[in-house]
Amino acid sequence: MSTYVFIIIIQNIYTNNEVISVMFIPMLDSKTVGQVIAEYRKKKNISQEVLSGLSDIGRTHLSAIERGERKPTLETLYRICCALNVPMSQVMAEIEKRISNQN
Repeated sequence: MSTYVFIIIIQNIYTNNEVISVMFIPMLDSKTVGQVIAEYRKKKNISQEVLSGLSDIGRTHLSAIERGERKPTLETLYRICCALNVPMSQVMAEIEKRISNQN
């Protein structure tokens, strides 16, 4: 049996003494995820080829993640973080910070 949890946020927008409720489902921005991973990789002066080898993922897969075309699974993100010797929590905190700044 599977359990699914859906997070729906209702945001009230006040305009001209009117309240408009807008519903949206928060999404993880794949471009932001990719940018953060790419920046950490570049700070360590590691090529995509080397990082993909250390992470045991394909170079084209890593490239697609960094371009925001794919979202990494938790396992893939964990492997990338381990290969970069950066705590996954640090990478996630940076992603969350950037996403909250976009809203």
